[in-house]
Amino acid sequence: MLQASSRHFSRPAAATLLAACALTATACGSPEHDAGAEGPAGKVTRITDATGTEVKVPAAPERVVALSEMDLDSALALGVKPVGLTAGRGQHGAPGYLTDRAKGIPVVGAVTGPDIEKVVRSRPDVILAGQTADAQILKQLRRIAPTVVTIDRSKDWKKSLELTGQALGKSNEAKKFLDGYDTKAAALKKDLGERAGASVSVARYSAKGTAVMPQGVFISDVLKDLGFKRPGVQNKPGQGHSTPLSDENLREIDGDWLFIGTLSTGGPDAGLLDKLATKPAYRQLKAVHDRHATMIDGSKWTSLGGAEAAVSVLGDIRKAMVK
Repeated sequence: MLQASSRHFSRPAAATLLAACALTATACGSPEHDAGAEGPAGKVTRITDATGTEVKVPAAPERVVALSEMDLDSALALGVKPVGLTAGRGQHGAPGYLTDRAKGIPVVGAVTGPDIEKVVRSRPDVILAGQTADAQILKQLRRIAPTVVTIDRSKDWKKSLELTGQALGKSNEAKKFLDGYDTKAAALKKDLGERAGASVSVARYSAKGTAVMPQGVFISDVLKDLGFKRPGVQNKPGQGHSTPLSDENLREIDGDWLFIGTLSTGGPDAGLLDKLATKPAYRQLKAVHDRHATMIDGSKWTSLGGAEAAVSVLGDIRKAMVK
């Protein structure tokens, strides 16, 4: 697999790309932003992606490759099943909450970057490139098909869904989805009553220990929509996607309510939450003592997230907190 730091095609990759160019117009073009941009009816849409780059995409793309968890989530939310996906963080394929809907979609990359040869074999007419920032990787992808960077520095799932809607000719569907989410969030906030002002903590547990979700990530945006407060370091932007904590500092995940999970229930994560429950520092947390601690799907709550994840999280919160 070519990692995100790759600078050149390998010989097999170059050979595959050239062969694909000979077979289909969607796999060859200039290194700019319009490779294979014409749709079945020859209609093209110009959009501006998350980097400010203008990209010409088919008005009705039929073969979409999703190179991030959020891209896969957005495409499925808009009624489009991609022909290639990137494995989720800590997953061998799609994130757990999307497994059924993504069944049969080939994996063409990992969190570390796309496998260029596999992307070529997918014969895409549009590539959703997530938050890909490597200029060389983007250049390679744009030689294959119109490539749209869908996630900006804010990692705002709503903005990403709207941009993906433009790229897939599904802007109306994106608006309808967001309106539905707003309606569900407002209803949940009303039904929470006084609990809507509660202090809510979200953490991920792994073999490396506990990490909390700071401001500026998917789940924090969803909790903000519901008016929840966040304890400790979760009130601040983090250095990365999550902030690690030692067992001595587990009080940082305390609050009125705690949602905690792992990225996977199998492999090295199997049984980890049971082990966590035996730690004195964990058992002494107020949320645990009050039976306000809920085990969650970490691939949904504590990863990159997306539209379908957001709606599903609302359901999880309703089940845990609404009497």
